[in-house]
Amino acid sequence: MLEVFNTTSSKMLLGLAIILIAFLQYQFWFGEGGYFPHHALIQQIQQQAELNEELKERNRILAAEVYDLKNGVEAIEEHARLDLGLIKPHETFVQMSTISANYKPIYIDPNAQVDTRTNEDEVAPELP
Repeated sequence: MLEVFNTTSSKMLLGLAIILIAFLQYQFWFGEGGYFPHHALIQQIQQQAELNEELKERNRILAAEVYDLKNGVEAIEEHARLDLGLIKPHETFVQMSTISANYKPIYIDPNAQVDTRTNEDEVAPELP
């Protein structure tokens, strides 16, 4: 078997075959459309498909809302009540709160006798 590669032409053919195989392997693994770029592209396609599904759901909800606003009075009234504070005549507005017991009021009753000064507002006693 070693006698086959004794000539210069056979050695050149062997070297050319090795270079050709190496080039083809490189193209298969790293070239355009190769193994690794193909898997990266598949991953991008999956991410885009997930994003598209989320956007389709959002568009479906928005389309339903547009349809309700165009064809129904209830949706317009709901938006007016929530966003603009609409109250019909002879209707009483009641607002429910989910604030916990640890809530500190923001508004202070002007008639209440409450000390509103903080420690920073207190005047230090004068030293002689």
